[in-house]
Formats: sequence, C-alpha cells, structure tokens
Amino acid sequence: MRKFNNSFGGYNKQEVNQFVATVAKEYEEMLNKLKKQDEELLTLRRSLEKYQNIEATLNRTILIAEDTSNQMKKLAREESKGIIDDAKRNASRIVNDALIKAEKMEADAEALRRQVINFKRKFKQAVENELEVIDEIAENF
Repeated sequence: MRKFNNSFGGYNKQEVNQFVATVAKEYEEMLNKLKKQDEELLTLRRSLEKYQNIEATLNRTILIAEDTSNQMKKLAREESKGIIDDAKRNASRIVNDALIKAEKMEADAEALRRQVINFKRKFKQAVENELEVIDEIAENF
C-alpha cells in the first residue's frame, strides 16, 4: 500500500491526485484489457460452437454414409445371390438339355446300329443268293 506525505491540511494533494490518476489509468487499462478478453472469449466461443456444429454435421454424414454403405452391401449380396440362383437354374437346364440330347443321340446310334445289322444281313443274304445263282450257272455249263 502506498503512503502519502503530509502537508498543511492533510495529505499532499498533488501526490494524492497523481496516485488517483495513476490508479484510474491502470483501472481503465484493466477494463479495456478485460473488454478485449471478453470479446476474444466471445469470438472463441462462437468459433467453438461453429466447429462443434461442423463436427456434429460430419458425424451425421459419417453415420449416413455408413448406413448407405451397409444398404449397398446388402443389395449387392441380394443381387449376387439372385445371379447365382439364376446361374444354377440355367446350369441345371443346360445339363438336362444335354442329357436329353445325349439320350436321343444314343437312341439314334442304336437305331443306326440296328439298321447296319439289318443291312449287313440283307446284303449277306443277297450275296449268298447271287452265289447260289452263280453256282447253278456253273453246274449247268
């Protein structure tokens, strides 16, 4: 605490006035400094609020993106399952068609084999008949 010199009628007015002026100046500087700090604090709070809003928006965006990604994966799985099921049905149909064609070809081959056997038998019979005719002609000569 500051001590003042005594003068006629009390303390020295000039020292007191100078002290009051100094205190008033320091008080005003402190008020200005507090005002600036309050303004800076308000600006920082607004910035913080702005960034918190941005963060909340980004979090919502991430959640929406994750949800969309999960939905797309689910749809892709369902679509791939459908494609696989279609492919299995088509494969079964192709195999069945091939089996039917193979059975028909076997039946056709069996029919041709019988026709060849019949042709050979008839040809052999015709050749034998001709040989008999040749033998008869040779005997009559």
